[in-house]
Amino acid sequence: MEAFIATVLYTFLGLVIFFIALLGMEIMTKFSIRTKISEEGNIALAIVLGSIIVSLGMIISSAIQ
Repeated sequence: MEAFIATVLYTFLGLVIFFIALLGMEIMTKFSIRTKISEEGNIALAIVLGSIIVSLGMIISSAIQ
């Protein structure tokens, strides 16, 4: 039971850190990332954002372990 609680806690912590990082990227850019990807179809930006998401996930995963 203790391992389950730790897993849930670290998952929540990782998601919070991940959300803060995505929010920071949205604030730092001069344009709306969501608008550029969904409405304008900017595939290059979607690929860059996807690679940032994967790298953040890898960093958070290794930090938790």
